[in-house]
Amino acid sequence: MITATAVFAALTLFASACATGGTGARDEGPAGADSVAGATTPVSTPSGRAGRVDAVELVKDDPKVSAAVKRDLKPCVADEYPVDVSYGNLTGGSADDIVVNVMTCGDAVGIGAYVYRAQDGGYRNVFKAEAPPVYAEIDRGDLVVTQQLYGKDDPVSYPSSEEVITYGWSAGRFAVQSRIHNDYSNAVGGTDSPAPDAN
Repeated sequence: MITATAVFAALTLFASACATGGTGARDEGPAGADSVAGATTPVSTPSGRAGRVDAVELVKDDPKVSAAVKRDLKPCVADEYPVDVSYGNLTGGSADDIVVNVMTCGDAVGIGAYVYRAQDGGYRNVFKAEAPPVYAEIDRGDLVVTQQLYGKDDPVSYPSSEEVITYGWSAGRFAVQSRIHNDYSNAVGGTDSPAPDAN
C-alpha cells in the first residue's frame, strides 16, 4: 500500500511539472538571431498569426527609423543580417505584431528596437527605441524594453546598470506600466576584480 501511494505521488508530481510549461521570463520570441534572408511579404492567416516578413526591408523602408540605424544595417556574413524578430500579440489586433531588434555584427549590441502593427494590408511602426544598447521582447502580452547604461569608465562588456521598462498597449499607443532600475556590482566580472587564489 505504501509503495502504491509513493508511485501515485511521484506520477502526480511528474505530471504537474510537465504541465507547468513556459520558458521563464521570456514567453514569446526567439532569443537568438532570426535569419530574415529570403523571407516572405506580410501575410495574415485566418488564425491571426502573422506570416514571416522580410524584417530588413521593413526597417529599411520605415521613415521612422533613423538614418544611422539604416546605415549600420548590413549583412554580417553573406546575406545574414544582425536582426532578431519576434511575433506575438501586443496591440490586440487581428494579426500578430512584429518586434524587430537591430544589432551590431561584432558584439551583438542592440542599436534599435521597433514594433510593427498590422494595418491596411501592411505594417505600421508603433514603437521605436534607438538609444543603444537596447533590446525589446514580448513577455506575456507586454512589451519589455531593456536599456543597458554605462558609466564613464565602463567597458562594453560590463555596463554599470540597466533600465527595464514594461509597456502596455492603451488608447492606440504604448504606455509605461513599470520601470525597474538594476545596478550591477563592479566586483563581479569587472576589470579590477582580484584574481582567485591558486590553491
